[in-house]
Amino acid sequence: MPATLSDLRSILENRIVLLDGAMGTIIQSHNLDEPDFRGERFADHPFDLKGNNDVLSLTQPAIIESVHTAYLKAGAELIETNTFNATRISQADYGLESSASEINRAAAEIARRAADCFQVETPDRPRYVVGALGPTNKTASLSPDVNNPGYRAVDFDTLAADYSEQAAALIAGGVDLLMVETIFDTLNAKAALFSLKDAFSNAGRSVPVMISVTITDASGRTLSGQTIEAFWNSVAHTSPFSVGINCALGANEMRPYMEELSSLADCLTSCHPNAGLPNAFGEYDETPGDMAAHLQEFAGSGWVNIVGGCCGSTPDHIRAIAEAIDGLKPRHPPSLPPALRLSGLEAVTIS
Repeated sequence: MPATLSDLRSILENRIVLLDGAMGTIIQSHNLDEPDFRGERFADHPFDLKGNNDVLSLTQPAIIESVHTAYLKAGAELIETNTFNATRISQADYGLESSASEINRAAAEIARRAADCFQVETPDRPRYVVGALGPTNKTASLSPDVNNPGYRAVDFDTLAADYSEQAAALIAGGVDLLMVETIFDTLNAKAALFSLKDAFSNAGRSVPVMISVTITDASGRTLSGQTIEAFWNSVAHTSPFSVGINCALGANEMRPYMEELSSLADCLTSCHPNAGLPNAFGEYDETPGDMAAHLQEFAGSGWVNIVGGCCGSTPDHIRAIAEAIDGLKPRHPPSLPPALRLSGLEAVTIS
């Protein structure tokens, strides 16, 4: 019998649920070259495609499915689709704007197939597919031109239209949830969240929405300048399934922000940090044991409902995290008193 979202909600009331780890880390280990990214489908494409991990859902589906399978074997219960840069905006770098919808649907179908296979093998442990909506490679709040601070490389309507297309394809491909993730610009995220209304309407069904923000450095702010509390105030009106933090930082550096968010959010919380901070070669050195120990502390402190890994994490990291959190109680969202909660770069609460 297929797992339902009511099953997931019931599970989350009783234990912490495990998200998967990095997709790109394993793809890089395959040492793919330009012909591998192109495949037969894009053999004559006029743009270079090496580095476009999202297109591999069309040209190397077996590799993408093997990544999902590796994380499922490690204990992941939520697996993210290979669609981090699968919007038209991001695919424009490779001249594949017109393939964006197809890439998203194919990625969702691959993840769905992998999850359903494990569902049959272990019916007592449901698996779910999370459609990943990345931040795009453009920002609606900041100018990329230091000499023209008023310039914007993208506008809200364009972002919303692209996100709507992406979400519709992911839903058609069979995802159970959607995650607006690695948010560095709250305006980009708000465009994504706004667009989901259209996507749900067009699909004739809605799915729970997860939100995950990125704190870029020790300032405790997003790239566009907001604190954790200000960010939460900016998106809380959407009543998400969960809110969390991922990327940019390792778990140790993420600790104070995860603690703060846990006290603010009246929904579930998630955390999937990098495997430490990158070294001089851009690689991640934190061991599975070290990462698992940090997340075990988060779980033991009652801060999280969903945990996993981001950049640099592998199935070994996820396996270690699964063992570390086994038996630990999930966080219970606080009941917050009614108040007027506003946000600019910082939060203002009027009680």
